[in-house]
Amino acid sequence: MATRRAALESARLPRKSASETVPSVVIGLNAVIVAVTDEVPRVLTVSRTDHALAGSATADALPFGPLRPEQHRTLERGLRSWARQQTGIRLGYVEQLYTFGDRFRDPRAGQGGPWMISVAYLALVREQQLAGRGEAHWRDWYDYFPWEDWRSGPPALISQAIAPALESWLTQASDTPDARARRERRDIAFGLHRTPWDTERTLERYELLYEAGLVSEATSDVGEPTPPEAENLGRPMALDHRRILATALGRLRGKIKYRPVVFELLPPTFTLSHLQRVVEALAGIRLHKQNFRRLVERGGLVEGTGQYDEETGGRPAELFAFRREVLRERAAPGVRLPGPQARV
Repeated sequence: MATRRAALESARLPRKSASETVPSVVIGLNAVIVAVTDEVPRVLTVSRTDHALAGSATADALPFGPLRPEQHRTLERGLRSWARQQTGIRLGYVEQLYTFGDRFRDPRAGQGGPWMISVAYLALVREQQLAGRGEAHWRDWYDYFPWEDWRSGPPALISQAIAPALESWLTQASDTPDARARRERRDIAFGLHRTPWDTERTLERYELLYEAGLVSEATSDVGEPTPPEAENLGRPMALDHRRILATALGRLRGKIKYRPVVFELLPPTFTLSHLQRVVEALAGIRLHKQNFRRLVERGGLVEGTGQYDEETGGRPAELFAFRREVLRERAAPGVRLPGPQARV
């Protein structure tokens, strides 16, 4: 992705004299708001934003808006304000994700627009009714990254579409070392040729597809028509919001292994089956039922309530609650996950 972006920047960089002023910089705030409902990991998107940062983009966007120093005492308060206005949701758990500052991440910068630097945040909520002015929608995040869902085994999309397209991209390398480096990146990112699939490499996979020109954003950024194969490689997003979402997905998959963030997505009481389905939805893999329960219980993450769920469709299942004492007892109280053994 770095090579393609460097070429884009070189082509768009305005020729300025020494006397010209430095272009203005705008600080944006982006929210990746995640929920899990009925085994579907969902992300909140908006269609309208009521500010000039969105331009004329019509694709799905993450809730976002500019930092307004006269109104926002902190970056996080600004983010919460924009999310509330656009979606009607009052955010709870929020953590700063990453700062995105590539010069031409907003193509309008090439036509004299400001340099857009965005500070992105990850927020975890339970799905709720939407309001606000942003025409917000909950979307399945695997609509944007269909190659990331391994719960039914390796996605056919990888072997049937992605691997052949990346093989063609390899042949375009100018020399042998470059081709070798591309092949290694491809195999590591997508778990090819007996390389293990790493659930956390979501950003690497998206950026590799971007650099190879296989996703819609790669061609729209340079004003080229979308290639036919991009139609099957996920739903596009405005600007670089799919890159931000890929960053959030990788962060969340890694974080559930050493922090109890998954409980932010659950009601106060839950069955162990419900907990497992939420973890599987986030990680994109299936877990062995008994092994998962042993890890959770031995890790001191949950405690029984003595109450039972009578609506399980069979034998009533005990309801559990997050055991907060584990935060004092363990330095990394997360759900340790095994990697899938499947190869493509």
